[in-house]
Amino acid sequence: MKNYYQKELETMPLDQLQSLQSERLVAQVKHVYENVAFYREKMDEMGVKPEDIQGIDDLKKLPFITKDDLRDQYPYGLLGVPLEECVRIQSTSGTTGRRVVAFYTQEDVDLWDECCARAIVAAGGTKEDVCHVCYGYGLFTGGPGLNGGSHKVGCLTLPMSSGNTERQLQFMTDLGSTIICCTPSYALNLGEAIAEKGIKDKLKLKAGIFGAEPWTEQMRRNIEEALGIKAYDIYGLTEISGPGVSFECEEQAGMHIQEDHFIAEIINPDTGEVLPEGELGELVFTCITKKAFPLMRYRTRDLCRLTRKQCSCGRTHVRMMKPQGRSDDMMVVKGVNVWPSQIEAVLLDQGFQANYQIVVDRIGNKDTIEVQVELTPEMAQDASIPVAAREKKVVSGLKSMLGISVDVKVVEPKAITRSEGKAVRVLDKRNLYQN
Repeated sequence: MKNYYQKELETMPLDQLQSLQSERLVAQVKHVYENVAFYREKMDEMGVKPEDIQGIDDLKKLPFITKDDLRDQYPYGLLGVPLEECVRIQSTSGTTGRRVVAFYTQEDVDLWDECCARAIVAAGGTKEDVCHVCYGYGLFTGGPGLNGGSHKVGCLTLPMSSGNTERQLQFMTDLGSTIICCTPSYALNLGEAIAEKGIKDKLKLKAGIFGAEPWTEQMRRNIEEALGIKAYDIYGLTEISGPGVSFECEEQAGMHIQEDHFIAEIINPDTGEVLPEGELGELVFTCITKKAFPLMRYRTRDLCRLTRKQCSCGRTHVRMMKPQGRSDDMMVVKGVNVWPSQIEAVLLDQGFQANYQIVVDRIGNKDTIEVQVELTPEMAQDASIPVAAREKKVVSGLKSMLGISVDVKVVEPKAITRSEGKAVRVLDKRNLYQN
C-alpha cells in the first residue's frame, strides 16, 4: 500500500517543496477564477488575472478573504465545482452569525484523511494502534477528520464521539485504546474520572491528539500526567478542511503545516503587510489542492509565529507556534486588551486546573470582570491555605499579568459545568445590552 502520510512529501527539500507549491498555486488560481464568480470579481477589481500568478512569490497580489465573506456567500457562493461532484459538507456552529458551510469532493475527503493520517503517524500511530476518537461527529470536523485519518493509517478506530464519560472509560479499558483524540478540556475531564475510579493502571494509552480550542503548555503537562501519555497539538479550521492542517511531531515544538496542501503567511492584522519569519502576526492560509471549497488567502484571526528552524523529526514543512490568541477573541475590559489565554496561564501557574470561567459585565458605564476557578481536589483537602488567601494570590497574579484589577471567586471542585466539546470560557454579558 502506498505510504500517503509519511516522509516522501513531508521531508522534501525546501526548493522542491516551493516549486510544488508554485505549480499547485498557479493551477488553483486558474481554477477559482474560472469557477467561482466571487473570486473572479475580486481579482478583476484589483486588476489581477490568473496569468499574473506565476508562483508563490505572486501570492501577495491576490485579495484576502474573511469569515464575513464566507457568511455573505452562504451557502453556494464559494463553491468551486458543480454541486453533483460534492459528497459531503462540514459546518461551523454559527453561534455568531450565519453558518459557514464547507463542501468536499471525494478527492477533497481523501486529501483530508491523508492530512489527519500524517498527524496520527507523527504521534507514533501505526496499524497496530487503537485510536479512540471522542471529538464530536456530524457537522463538526473533529470526529470525521480523525476518524478518516485513523482508517488511512489502519488503526482499529473507535468512533466514540463526545460525551458519556462512563462509556468512554469502558471502551478505553475493554478495547485497549492507545491513542485518544479529543479537546484538551475534555481530556482533563476524562483524567478526573479516571482518577476517581482508580483505573489509570488499566489503561494502555500512549498518546493523545488534542485541538479545537486553545491550551497552554501547563495544561499539556497536566493532561500528560493525568492520562500517562504524550500530548500532541493539532490545528485546523472548518473553513480550510478541519483538523490536520498542521500537527506536532515528537519534538512538541510547533505544528508542521502541510505545505503540499496549504500555503501559510503571517500578516500584520491591521495593515495586511506580510511579515518575515519569526514575527508575531495573523495567520493566513491558501488552499492549493482543495477543489470544492478552495479558499485563497483566508484570514484565520489566529495570532502566531512561523519558523523554518530545522526539526529533529526530519520534516521540512514550516512550523507554526501555538497560537497566542485570536484577534477576535481579545476582550477590551476597562480599556485594556485581555486574552483568555493570559488568565489561564496565571491560573495554571498557581496550580489550578483549566476549569474556570471568565464573566465580563457592565455596571453603569464601568466594565467588571470576574474569574471563577475551581479548587482541585487536593486544594480542597488542604485546610492550611484558606480560600480567601488563594483568591488574593490569584488577584495579585492577574493584576501583574493584565495591569487591571480582576475579581476572583474560588469555588468547590466540579462547581463549574463541564464541557464535552469545546469549552465555553468567556461569558461576556455586555453583549446582551447591545441592540
